[in-house]
Amino acid sequence: MKAGDKVVCANDKFPGISTDQLIREGEIYTVRWAGTFTHYVDGTFFGVKLVEIDRGADNDADGFGYDDMPFRASRFRPLVEPKINTTAKIEEKA
Repeated sequence: MKAGDKVVCANDKFPGISTDQLIREGEIYTVRWAGTFTHYVDGTFFGVKLVEIDRGADNDADGFGYDDMPFRASRFRPLVEPKINTTAKIEEKA
């Protein structure tokens, strides 16, 4: 995954976290940043920030004090567009 890629959310569950994390399973998002992120509890992971969501300051009851913390990239799958010619004429057989 890289900036500009379209992705589909495959996992919007955050067990033990009561704050809405804003992503929705099945929704399409655009990656604005992708890279390695180190979290002092969860360790180092490959994460993504999304054009459609700015998580802001993560300082609520469930937060860890990060600003616009990335989501784990494993929560998303690359969007695959069908490779068909949409201008092709389809004929019906009677």
